Amino acid sequence: MPVHRSGTARRGPIAAAGILLSSLALVLGSTGTSGAADTPARGSATMGMGVAKHDGVGGPPGDTRDVQTVQTEGVDTSSHNGNVAWSTLWNSGVKWAYVKATEGTYYTNPYFAQQYKGSYNVGMIRGSYHFATPDTTGGAAQADYFVDHGGGWSRDGKTLPGALDIEWNPYGDACYDKSEAEMVGWIHDFVNQYKARTGRDAVIYTAASWWSECTGNSAAFGATNPLWIARYNTDPGTLPAGWGYYTMWQYTSSGPTVGDHSKFNGAYDRLQALANG
Repeated sequence: MPVHRSGTARRGPIAAAGILLSSLALVLGSTGTSGAADTPARGSATMGMGVAKHDGVGGPPGDTRDVQTVQTEGVDTSSHNGNVAWSTLWNSGVKWAYVKATEGTYYTNPYFAQQYKGSYNVGMIRGSYHFATPDTTGGAAQADYFVDHGGGWSRDGKTLPGALDIEWNPYGDACYDKSEAEMVGWIHDFVNQYKARTGRDAVIYTAASWWSECTGNSAAFGATNPLWIARYNTDPGTLPAGWGYYTMWQYTSSGPTVGDHSKFNGAYDRLQALANG
């Protein structure tokens, strides 16, 4: 360290400016003022990750013995679950599962094989889902990517139709910088291409509040695509336009073993019917 023998050294304006900028950079880096620290890494999105933040969390669902239709328990998983204890879930009464296969046209779940095959091997009816990023590529391109990387379907009685997870953008603008009409068009492109490739209508997973905000509460899909509604409360609430009932309801992200738990709106034989098309 240099020693100044003639009193306090004076720094020139350039040096002082450099110190000021360095200090500012340290402050921004430590406090996250830029907002970058709050943005998750691409590929890390999970089904329902925005539900609690945007819609809140209420009480647990009511006793399903009080409803006319028996409901069948299910779960959804992604890479953040790692290797899933499928036998534990099966023994607890979980009979179906959806596994994240893809996101955008840039990501595949590295745990997909363990989760997709593992759920099948314990006896579950399972399917796969795609996390949509409408701001990166078109709907048809993402449907192709999904089908090509685990999103296919076969009439084996154990495979559910693929699901489109369309919800709040965890990486930026909630509606992916699209107008309501543009978002509806993107979803049309995805589900039409998925059906062209597989022969099945994709399940649409969404939350009513996001659907209203980003599609203008479009009623365009209720007659064709099964609805998987997300709401962490005592009941599924008001459904998006076009759907008179839900097929599945994700009711919590804090259930046993994997967190995300859902109810299929019917008995096991109706779940099999959905699988068989």
